Amino acid sequence: MLGLEKANDYTIREYAYEHDFVIVTHDADFYEMSLVYGQPPKIIWLKTGNQSKGTTVNLLLQQQKLIEHSLLIENNACVEIY
Repeated sequence: MLGLEKANDYTIREYAYEHDFVIVTHDADFYEMSLVYGQPPKIIWLKTGNQSKGTTVNLLLQQQKLIEHSLLIENNACVEIY
């Protein structure tokens, strides 16, 4: 997508930080890094198991208001989606 498909988590985190991106992930690694290094970047942690890209996109769109409220209004570092 951004040429980061084979990059390690730290490189992805730094890229997100530098470009003001939110990281969408299925694993705890980025959340754990946020505990050590703080935010930004913010994280959307999908606790849904593996799904197709289309299903994931639909889930994110369905949860858009929750995500915006949690990350922007409440200024949380991470929002967990089940």
